[in-house]
Amino acid sequence: MPLEIASLSKAFGRYPALKDVSLSVADGEFLALLGPSGSGKTTLLRILAGLERPDAGQVHFNGEDFLSRPVRERGVGMVFQHYALFRHMTVEQNIAFGLKVRPRAKRPGKAAIAAKVVELLEMMQLEGLGRRFPSQLSGGQRQRVALARALAIEPRMLLLDEPFGALDAQVRRDLRRWLRQVHDQAGVTTVFVTHDQEEALALADRVAVLRDGQLVQVGAPHEVYDHPANGFVYDFLGAACHLPGLVEGGRLTVADWTTAAPADAPQGQVEVYFRPNAVDFAPADGDGFSAKVLLAGLRGASGKIECAVGETLFELESLGARLPDYLVRGAQIRVAPNRFTLFPAERSI
Repeated sequence: MPLEIASLSKAFGRYPALKDVSLSVADGEFLALLGPSGSGKTTLLRILAGLERPDAGQVHFNGEDFLSRPVRERGVGMVFQHYALFRHMTVEQNIAFGLKVRPRAKRPGKAAIAAKVVELLEMMQLEGLGRRFPSQLSGGQRQRVALARALAIEPRMLLLDEPFGALDAQVRRDLRRWLRQVHDQAGVTTVFVTHDQEEALALADRVAVLRDGQLVQVGAPHEVYDHPANGFVYDFLGAACHLPGLVEGGRLTVADWTTAAPADAPQGQVEVYFRPNAVDFAPADGDGFSAKVLLAGLRGASGKIECAVGETLFELESLGARLPDYLVRGAQIRVAPNRFTLFPAERSI
């Protein structure tokens, strides 16, 4: 493995930002570090970039002790959320900057630098904008310039810290597809930090989920989504509903509903997780747990049903151009999850 992170820990005062994190990244892989604010993902990225020193642990890249190398010799390109472009430089000058400040012995000639800038302007779809200043560009164009500058030095590793966080939703979607194409074309090992679940699942070869400084789960996007390690991962990777349940004698009881439990179900008290659109609705005399409809209406091609199960409120989804007649405000209905995941109930201390 080109990148090996072993038992990495980092604290800021009494706050532990990383706790014994170990992770491997393959050559040319696109890895997304995903987690809520304060999960440690940016701290890990800053350690790889040389902007922070860990309190414990090791990082090896292509067999080298990465932490012992000076920052400028690590061969890392980094792109930040707010671009960090030089406002007094043109687009061309920003892209060329990393090459021009190299030591004289390693610095390419002027012609080689100019050719590299032209190549990157084409790759980033910025042709004709080389003479403009950052203030004359859109947010999406600035982020492309930032990535071009990072790639200009032909980095061994590319680090992206919430690169689309300052952009609106449509621009994010456009740049997401484009970034994956650029990664595949450049072939560089990429570590991408985001708190956007959709972004991570769409872009990455693998996703590493962090929580409170600890690595919770790592795997291909479909593996992490379909087989979450615990309720936190399930809830974080998409809209989720959950209710307490009990597994006994091969049967699962949720509220006033009893159904067959999966063969591998944990025994005893459990939490039952399901997606809002993975349910079947029925009238009050049908199958499922009882719920009261608070609001029901169509939004586009699906229906949104807000309901209450005891004191717990849910927003569920019904696919189709119209809602059944019994799904009206104030009605008592039955809801049966058709796909669900069980986790052992967390014991309170």
